[in-house]
Amino acid sequence: MLCLGIESSCDETALALVEDGRLLGSVLASQSDVHALFGGVVPELASREHYRYLGPLFDELMQRCGTEPDSIDLVAVARGPGLLGSLLVGVAFAKTLALGLGASFLGVNHLHAHLLAVGLERDLTFPALGLLVSGGHTHLYRLESPWRCLQLGRTLDDAAGEAFDKVGKLLGLAYPGGQLMDALARAGVASPGLFPRPYLDNDNLDFSFSGLKTAAAAYIERNFGSAQWPRPLRRIEDAPESLRNCCASFNAAVVETLCAKVERALKRHPDLRRLLVAGGVASNSLLRKRMTELMRERGGDALMPSRALCTDNAAMIAYAGWLLGSAGYRHDLRMETIPRGRRIPDDMFCAASCASKLQTD
Repeated sequence: MLCLGIESSCDETALALVEDGRLLGSVLASQSDVHALFGGVVPELASREHYRYLGPLFDELMQRCGTEPDSIDLVAVARGPGLLGSLLVGVAFAKTLALGLGASFLGVNHLHAHLLAVGLERDLTFPALGLLVSGGHTHLYRLESPWRCLQLGRTLDDAAGEAFDKVGKLLGLAYPGGQLMDALARAGVASPGLFPRPYLDNDNLDFSFSGLKTAAAAYIERNFGSAQWPRPLRRIEDAPESLRNCCASFNAAVVETLCAKVERALKRHPDLRRLLVAGGVASNSLLRKRMTELMRERGGDALMPSRALCTDNAAMIAYAGWLLGSAGYRHDLRMETIPRGRRIPDDMFCAASCASKLQTD
């Protein structure tokens, strides 16, 4: 089965082809330079950029892979969560393409696709614990299969990636701040008591990083009000020691909070020996190190995709689509797009089951 994946949930326009579980090729157009002018993603601009890029990117992908459009068996697209306008552009393109080519159509949960992305590089086995850490979400899942993901905990306000980017902006770092904060943290020394480990005084598996962001903002105002460094800061060499140490301390607070909740989830689900870590923040160096150590101590393993597959990409959409499509799952063209903040319904139908039922009847 040849599956085309389309990703347009936020500010990355991407397409990829996966055949029989193998990535044939992918193309991506980043909008980071456009949104950097505003210090964050502007939804209206993101939608317009997706509309501008999708057609040319599709042609480029076909040419790169030496593939004819009519050989596509399944068109998979990120249906949500994400920015509604951005999602609508991608879904409309996918539906039109599927209809025109006579291909099957499938809407993919963007969050679940992140968790499955490592399957392009490593063998996936289930059940597994999934930690999704991105700019918009910090969630814990129990994955029974590629199509059965049970949510155990979720972000209640600011996600971990959002906290990184907002604190990075307060520090005057170039957008997006999270990546540069990781680099600065590696060059600094963390002070364990400088920032709190938020929302751990409870017995649940949810996350809340708004308090940590507020504590960091207060610290920055008190200590860096008159500090001088190039703004926006783009190079580690231009950062003073105090700034590097601040980033290291903030980084440690976020990572240790994530580790604490993962340990809590593993205690409640002792049968889980595999951890899947995904999302943009999964590229964080300290997080990758600590999660690997945590699972090794428990006699299990932590799987994390390469950094290129941590950020939003179409390869994960195409791979998730191939997994679900190979099991017979589809949508019809009435499928709704789901923005951030709404639960994505389990409304796929299994074409294989329907065919079997018709034969029986």
